[in-house]
Amino acid sequence: MPNIVMARLGELDLPDRLAPTVPRWATQLGVALLCAAGIEITRGLVNVAAPGSAVFALVFPAIMLATLIARWQAGIMTATISIAYTFFLVYLPGAAVRTTLNPRFAVFAVGVAALLTIVLAETFRRAVHRATAERDRQIAERDLMLAEFEHRVKNNFAIVASMLDIQRRRAGDTPAGEALGAALMRVDSIARAHRHLYRDGRGSEVNVKEYLEDLCATLSDALLLRGGVTLECDADAAPIQRDHAVSIGLVVNELVTNAAKHAFGGRERGRIAVSWKRRAEGGWRLTVADDGAGMPSGPKPARKDGGLGQRLIEAFAHQAGGTLTTDSDRTGTQVTMDVPD
Repeated sequence: MPNIVMARLGELDLPDRLAPTVPRWATQLGVALLCAAGIEITRGLVNVAAPGSAVFALVFPAIMLATLIARWQAGIMTATISIAYTFFLVYLPGAAVRTTLNPRFAVFAVGVAALLTIVLAETFRRAVHRATAERDRQIAERDLMLAEFEHRVKNNFAIVASMLDIQRRRAGDTPAGEALGAALMRVDSIARAHRHLYRDGRGSEVNVKEYLEDLCATLSDALLLRGGVTLECDADAAPIQRDHAVSIGLVVNELVTNAAKHAFGGRERGRIAVSWKRRAEGGWRLTVADDGAGMPSGPKPARKDGGLGQRLIEAFAHQAGGTLTTDSDRTGTQVTMDVPD
């Protein structure tokens, strides 16, 4: 803990922080005067309990503090002011504090010790500044690499999406075209998670509220939900891991797509609601609900994709560590996924 405090003080560098508004020499003189005043106030308090003690002892921490926050010049000023004041306080005729120390020896010894303190504090301060500069350089390089990586990933996603879209257009209104369209939306869902990852600047976390709202807006456009059928999103803000965000986004993508395609057969109006809420018992709950016709009872009819969508939902839920629950009746279908913290 003391090392951390000293390192923080060494990073402060008041002369640089206040320049050019305040000249560096003025900052250093101000720090020296404040440190010297602090010595005398503290010495007065100590002398109330133990008169004649702490004559020069308090000079050294003040010198170290001044050097750490305002460089060696402030340390020398603090040492000069403090030692001179202490000397006159102790050795002048009628001084309030008395000591048996030889004045010449005392001043010489304190001066040497003060100089060593300044040298050590300044050496430590410069080491801290070099370490800080190296850290900032590494952070700048990392940010540059991340920006380049983000650019390349974005381009790769765009290329894949363009290829899928070209093939989808060529396939037309066929089962192959439908499958390519579904794959295109899945790729877009993953791409959006990566964009939010880098935009938020959290390193490995995504703001799930912004991500789901963006994803739902895109799904609404892609599925041509206009007027009669609406898609709503109500999500609490929370940072979640990138891999979990991708899985959650893909679950939402599959469930919303299924609802848009199968819940409102023969109906012009409907509502799909996506929510992401904190559970009272801990963890999070993702809900995708619609007010459509509900799932038919009895054996489920064979799907064109061979049940691929359902298998993907289960796989993505498992990857996110979630537990799926489905409730369906004539008033609609609701799928929930409980995700632990």
